[in-house]
Amino acid sequence: MTLKPKLLFATAVAAVAFAGSAGAQTGIGQIQIPGNPLNSFDISFVDQASQRMFLADRSNKGIDIIDAKTEKWIGRVDGMVGLKMKDGKPSNEISGPNGVLAFGDEAWVGDGDSLLRVVDVKAMKIVDTINLGGTARADEMDYDPKDQVLLVANGDEDTPFVTLVSTKPGHKIIAKLEFPQATDGVEQAAYNPADGLFYVSLPEINNDGFRGGIAVIDPTGKLIKINPTSGCHGNGLVFGPNQHLFLGCTAHGKEGMESKQNVYDTSGNLIAEIPGVGGTDEVAYSKTNGQYYSGSSNNAGGHVLGVFDANKNTLVTAVPIRGAAPHSVAANDVSGHIYMPAGAKEGGCGCILVFAGPL
Repeated sequence: MTLKPKLLFATAVAAVAFAGSAGAQTGIGQIQIPGNPLNSFDISFVDQASQRMFLADRSNKGIDIIDAKTEKWIGRVDGMVGLKMKDGKPSNEISGPNGVLAFGDEAWVGDGDSLLRVVDVKAMKIVDTINLGGTARADEMDYDPKDQVLLVANGDEDTPFVTLVSTKPGHKIIAKLEFPQATDGVEQAAYNPADGLFYVSLPEINNDGFRGGIAVIDPTGKLIKINPTSGCHGNGLVFGPNQHLFLGCTAHGKEGMESKQNVYDTSGNLIAEIPGVGGTDEVAYSKTNGQYYSGSSNNAGGHVLGVFDANKNTLVTAVPIRGAAPHSVAANDVSGHIYMPAGAKEGGCGCILVFAGPL
């Protein structure tokens, strides 16, 4: 009796989300990125306190810094690995920059060659480089401001691992935690100030694409538990209201799993499945707008910015996006604006698209 209403709901959502989607959207504005055409990039991040935005720009081997108040490009900190080749093809797994976040006057950047970069934002230069001991890229991360600890994921190693690094002077490596069971890497991390723990997305457990998990880790590097997930193959992870975790599912209907996003509580209970959009990488949450956002570049119906009501756990709309690999998304809680980089290929702008929320 529960299946039929669910199918009807999914159909209705799809009709709302994709009605009138023949032309891709360009938002209310565009932030132009100078230099080489923007085709290879990764995480975007807004530091709410400083109102600076950061974009991991592999095409230009650096971190682009944007004034989020004026939405203008300020400059670039270069000297990073850039897009590297493997077996004659570009490989994200060994390239960089990748993950990025900022607080105070520092930005922390996951780079290729398993390097973690520390950037002085005022001086616009790299001031420290920490080798995390792998051979592939250092990727996504989050920060515990209470203990001044950064968690960095090296998800593309033969044995994926996370590293806990002190952000205090000296930048001591606190712990390294391996995940041999994470057979498709380690993805987005989310710090929870309510319990002082990190939550980290594991898309796949023990070569079973239908099973994944959310690892719970304390700031000393101790693994508390792994909450199981299923039918999602989750990449993006972010906290929303009510201590709920929004998990961006890469599932997109072509691997036997429904196109959807999942919502969990911190105990691992499934709160909601939201059908209609899949193929997601990075996700973001805006408290100002009361919405989650997904960079769904591998959505079955084409690239979209997914928009979800964070209180009702429903799909609001799916905004079609023109341009290569729009998998990265960030939200500005001061202005309510949402940012999505779109590559110059596939008819894209090679810029950061700006949307006014709530959508």
